[in-house]
Amino acid sequence: MDIIPLGTSGRSTTRLGFGCSSIMGALGRRDSLNMLEAAWDAGIRHFDVAPMYGYGEAEECVGEFLRRHPGQVTVATKFGIPPAPGSPLARTARSVMRTAVKTFPGLKQRLSASKAPATPPVFPPVEKPSVPKPPNPIFTAEKAKASLQRSLAALKTDRIDVWLLHEAKANDLVDDGLLQLMEDSVRSGVIGTFGAGTDRSQIEELLLKHPQYCPTLQYEWSILNPVPEHANVFRMHHRSLTNNVRGLHAALLSDKDRCSRWSQSIDADLADPETLSKLMLKAALVLNPASVILFSSKNPAHIQANVALASDDSLSNAAVSLYHIVQDELVSSGVR
Repeated sequence: MDIIPLGTSGRSTTRLGFGCSSIMGALGRRDSLNMLEAAWDAGIRHFDVAPMYGYGEAEECVGEFLRRHPGQVTVATKFGIPPAPGSPLARTARSVMRTAVKTFPGLKQRLSASKAPATPPVFPPVEKPSVPKPPNPIFTAEKAKASLQRSLAALKTDRIDVWLLHEAKANDLVDDGLLQLMEDSVRSGVIGTFGAGTDRSQIEELLLKHPQYCPTLQYEWSILNPVPEHANVFRMHHRSLTNNVRGLHAALLSDKDRCSRWSQSIDADLADPETLSKLMLKAALVLNPASVILFSSKNPAHIQANVALASDDSLSNAAVSLYHIVQDELVSSGVR
């Protein structure tokens, strides 16, 4: 797999990164560690976590994994969304749910189906200007420093490669001491680089009002979005798959003519969800060549398949063609 510089961190890492949002949730600690090791065995060397992931337990799990591979992986974590308060009752409930999911494999699918919309949207809705909200009082230098120290302790490390403001908005960044803390932490070597990990709808305003906070940006990107044109910014992207694959696949199945036309145009069967998923991930890699593309999985076989895809150029042309077809459709329909 290709290795690229990890922004201004001074380190390099793999094009594919493993998102740790699902570990220590439905997975217990042993299974979570096994999944991290499966990503390692597949060749992935970048891991993305946050204090809130896994009910506040994911960072410690990643920390144990990092101790097994000292200095051999890069890690990103975040500040801004604290973990939910834990309790013995909550931990017991999570343990019961994990056991139930293992015992009845169809349970998780049924639970997910009950939450899913009956008809996924064909394309994302037109983004509307957000109504300004009061600044989030979390984003202060004092709270950031405390969060950074907790993350370092949980990850069992003295350095975090990428430290991101989690779901920050432009009007949240009113404490000048926060930027000073982040810059000082880079100079001291406690973090390699910093930035914002937030919703894509917030990116332009952040860059306009607070570019100094944005040497690194992490936000969602799929073929439903135009290729970013942010100069002098290192990007990490997530959600190239998941609901975007399911939504686009459902839309194609509901319009057989469109599905047939698109499939013939790129010489690939888009009615097959696995084919569509591969093309969407490949498009993310090809169209964002200097970026880390994050994905999450609880299936070692899927991890291996994604890593193999990253090094396989046979689908590159079809993936790029699919991107242009989708973008043209968005423009012609007035969504873009």
